[in-house]
Amino acid sequence: MAEFDRGPTDAFAELFARVPDPPEEEAFWFDWGPVFYRGRLDGSARVLVVASDPGPTERIAGRGLVGDAGQRVQGFLGKLGLTRSYVCLNAWAYAVHPSRAQAMKERLDDAAQLHWRNQVFSEAVGPGLQAVVAMGFMAQEAVRLWDGRPQQAVLAKVPHPSSHDPVALLNGWRAAVTTLRPIVTPDDDGDNTGPNYGEVFEEADYRPVPRRDLPFGVPPFLGDDAWVRAGDTGLQNAVSRPAPDDGHTLLWKAPD
Repeated sequence: MAEFDRGPTDAFAELFARVPDPPEEEAFWFDWGPVFYRGRLDGSARVLVVASDPGPTERIAGRGLVGDAGQRVQGFLGKLGLTRSYVCLNAWAYAVHPSRAQAMKERLDDAAQLHWRNQVFSEAVGPGLQAVVAMGFMAQEAVRLWDGRPQQAVLAKVPHPSSHDPVALLNGWRAAVTTLRPIVTPDDDGDNTGPNYGEVFEEADYRPVPRRDLPFGVPPFLGDDAWVRAGDTGLQNAVSRPAPDDGHTLLWKAPD
């Protein structure tokens, strides 16, 4: 039987529909709308990954952490032996302009944002949560502000998967894998005994986004940009926001 994500429950759909508008619309790609999650929303997640905000591939998929950064995250989860028992959320449901990221970090505690985001975080996890992985400064601030964070879950703070400091990224992720492997229970079809990160980020450190995390009917290459990374363009994602109309145009290239 084909696996695919059937979408949120009615209760989560109602909660997601109450997402507050960003505090400053011009600081976000607001007209593209919000993107909410990827993974399990039924409380079965052993790991909660919190990142910053959705990118252009995420808008195409309607799911979070699907592009190059998400495929790096999937590789990280794979090193913990997880194939399904995770949920990925973001500090912001709307995509943030990078030039405004630091300023928007200071708006994460706006009352409406704080209340809604904390409710989403708390509703998405259950008693079996073993770890929270906060990726990047925006995610780490959002998790710090989460007053309902389950205290039995270990908190790992690591660089964002799109970090421009590859040494810090690899050192942080390598240390987190070492710390979390004895804590996180692998899925039955997972393996947490493989190699950790080396000195450079390899293609083997990526994993495609599983079909079970994506809506029915998406093309098979969505969530797997290995063909883009293997090219000589220097690009890492098949989806991009072209200037100067990046607020209203996306470019999505399929493999030849």
